[in-house]
Amino acid sequence: MYESPDYRDRILARYVSTHKSVSGAAAGLESRRPFLDKFVADHFPPDRQAAILDLGCGHGAVLWAAQRAGYANIAGVDASPEQVAASKELGIHGVRQGDLLESLATAADASLDAIVLFDLYHYFSRGQQMWIADQVLRILKPGGRFLLHVPNGEAPFASRMRYWDFLADFSYTRASLGQLLGTAGFVNVECFEDKPVVHGLKSAVRALLWRCVRLACRLALAAETGETGREAVFSQVMTCVAIKGA
Repeated sequence: MYESPDYRDRILARYVSTHKSVSGAAAGLESRRPFLDKFVADHFPPDRQAAILDLGCGHGAVLWAAQRAGYANIAGVDASPEQVAASKELGIHGVRQGDLLESLATAADASLDAIVLFDLYHYFSRGQQMWIADQVLRILKPGGRFLLHVPNGEAPFASRMRYWDFLADFSYTRASLGQLLGTAGFVNVECFEDKPVVHGLKSAVRALLWRCVRLACRLALAAETGETGREAVFSQVMTCVAIKGA
């Protein structure tokens, strides 16, 4: 009784103007360019004609990087009218306003080569996450890729990204993502650390410092559990790639 049933719609309607960390400005895109370029280069299908859908694409940052890399058959959908308007102002093509779950429900079987959920999967309930994984598996072509960027529950500062957004509900470990996506039927699930991408002196220093931080985290893990931590992911967010079987 004493609650706002439309709180999600209200927040999404003013998502850009009320969240200081969300920006559709061109300067914001440029600052993220090295990471976005690497994300596309490392994890997108090699075929530049691959059919790719970015769900909850925001103002289209991933699309911006993909289009610059030569991908010609990529589109995005987002529920926030402010985010869609920002994409138009930035000249990013292929972004439309719409509901993510409805877009999945109406998509044709085996019609896409890759589906992207970038900083979004954790906004849904456990039941919805399983349903989304099932739908993505249905929609992907054999060998297709489900690309996720999610909060990492194993990180030293995990709570920072877990509570970054009022709408967010979840964080993950490599084990929990593997469990979820494996149950849905994906044959291979890999998680990757978000390391600093070297593109100048400042980023080179950050990359060196990160190696030191990572070593300290591995030592702490080894002291507590006896594990080496060689494959552990310590960044606040991580990339996950799940493959549909042939």
